[in-house]
Amino acid sequence: MTVRLAIKVDVDTLRGHREGVPNLLRLFDRTGIRASVFFSMGPDNSGKAVRRLLRPGFLTKMCRTKAPSTYGWKTLLYGTLLPAPLIAGPNPQMLRDAVRSGHDCGIHAWDHVKWQDLLPRIPPEELAADFDRACGLFEEIAGRAPRSCAAPGWQVTEASLRMQERKGFLYCSDCRGREPFLPVAEGEALRTVQIPTTLPTLDECLGTPGTTDASLEDAYLTLLRRAPATSAAQDIPEPRTPKDQILHVHTVHAEMEGLSKLALFESFLTACRARGVRFTALDDVARAVELEKLPLCPVEKGTLPGRAGTVALQGDPIVPWMHRLA
Repeated sequence: MTVRLAIKVDVDTLRGHREGVPNLLRLFDRTGIRASVFFSMGPDNSGKAVRRLLRPGFLTKMCRTKAPSTYGWKTLLYGTLLPAPLIAGPNPQMLRDAVRSGHDCGIHAWDHVKWQDLLPRIPPEELAADFDRACGLFEEIAGRAPRSCAAPGWQVTEASLRMQERKGFLYCSDCRGREPFLPVAEGEALRTVQIPTTLPTLDECLGTPGTTDASLEDAYLTLLRRAPATSAAQDIPEPRTPKDQILHVHTVHAEMEGLSKLALFESFLTACRARGVRFTALDDVARAVELEKLPLCPVEKGTLPGRAGTVALQGDPIVPWMHRLA
């Protein structure tokens, strides 16, 4: 059984951008891995995430991930007691370096916290204006238009899906799920491939009783040998990937795996390589899929172990497997 693993990096904050991204780029260079990196482009309003204290489990998550030391006190005050600094504009070299190193780079958001916390309440025209600003700055820095997007916090609305569809992206990675699919919005099948995250994130794993840094590597290696699954429904169809292959997508964060958990992440990548795991990037996955053979799935809201609040989940296919697009 061949296991393919795509590493998806989310860059949420100024500190992650300036410090975590360079660390990860050096790590990927050492290990010969081509990753998919998604950049928050606008203001770092991390301090406004205090609104999430009302969500069950959020304070527990902040404690178990040691948020003050992970993100830094300044980051936790940006947008409240401290002004929200711009992330990419004043610090363009990190994005340029990622592009020039051959990584698959795309948009995370203009304002990460605004999207993650307020998406359903953002007027469509305001959402589109923010997204256009992010895309415009990305093109100015990278020298090309973005071809992909990954929604902050796996937060999705039909308006956000349609906005991305109008951009003509190669793919998006907005959901948690089990396999590439085409999303259905208001009964209409969209043509922008969704490639969901299949593995739990590091902070989710740390919320599992008895889980420690020392046990995480073995836990992830065990998960890699299993076909992806999601908690969207009780009876989940088997992924429709070739029987001799398993595809997993692992989301990491520049603020964690790029900083305090860098050594742990490097050990995991080395162990994967030693066990024959083949690394890929999300754009390579997107180019390899056949649109007419992808399942059509709704995007549903649900919860995941170790994560506060709801996220977008890949639902069960709503049409037979071998369908044809109009």
